Amino acid sequence: MPSQPFMAYENETDSFQIDNLSVENRLDRISIYGSLDITKDKHGLEAALKLKRLIDASIDALKRDKHLPDQVEIIPSERVENPF
Repeated sequence: MPSQPFMAYENETDSFQIDNLSVENRLDRISIYGSLDITKDKHGLEAALKLKRLIDASIDALKRDKHLPDQVEIIPSERVENPF
């Protein structure tokens, strides 16, 4: 998780991990993929709190947007051949 507060939907560059869970910040979505085990110990508590902060920041950003559309169109990325 970034050291500064997570600014949901603010850029196309933030990317971080919570154990094996990957999070990518975008202007129109937050992509979350992978897996996260929330174990019944201090490490599990820390992981759960990081995930909660991520979700809370996302919900807060959505609530603040007075012009929130019903649904955004997700355009699939174009595959580019590896030049190497």
